[in-house]
Amino acid sequence: MKIAMIGSGYVGLVSGACLADFGHEVTCVDKSAARIAALERGEMPIYEPGLADIVASNARAGRLSFTLDLAGAVAAADVVFIAVGTPSRRGDGHADLSYVHGAAREIAAAVDGFTVVVTKSTVPVGTGDEVERTIRETNPLADVAVVSNPEFLREGAAIADFKRPDRIVIGLEDERA
Repeated sequence: MKIAMIGSGYVGLVSGACLADFGHEVTCVDKSAARIAALERGEMPIYEPGLADIVASNARAGRLSFTLDLAGAVAAADVVFIAVGTPSRRGDGHADLSYVHGAAREIAAAVDGFTVVVTKSTVPVGTGDEVERTIRETNPLADVAVVSNPEFLREGAAIADFKRPDRIVIGLEDERA
């Protein structure tokens, strides 16, 4: 399966590397040219035990790549994960979903054929509906199924948590997903 991981921070990089380790072809996308260049050199922007080895082995095997080209990665993907930051807003502490909605708009403009769009970022209940609405408003012809698959990764144990989770939560309405 071809996967585009939008966001190469903690959640995106760990998830993308582990999915590649399972045998999928994963392209991690980021807006930071410095981060992409560092990842291509094998330099990790975060510390997680074992992550550098998994990234290196899957990059060598051709299953894991890094790019700034969101449109190209999305157009080639069967599944697109949104794993962008959701920092707390100043004042009220609620999640700032502007990066999630921005990613949804860019995904909508780039999808080619049926695509599953998965929200992996930590987001409030109802965000999946907002993501789907954003995609439909941006591209009414987009053939997508929006799925929620929240992450439950603990720092220092994220690889084990991803590969052997104690629970799997998936929310969807479209049976094609």
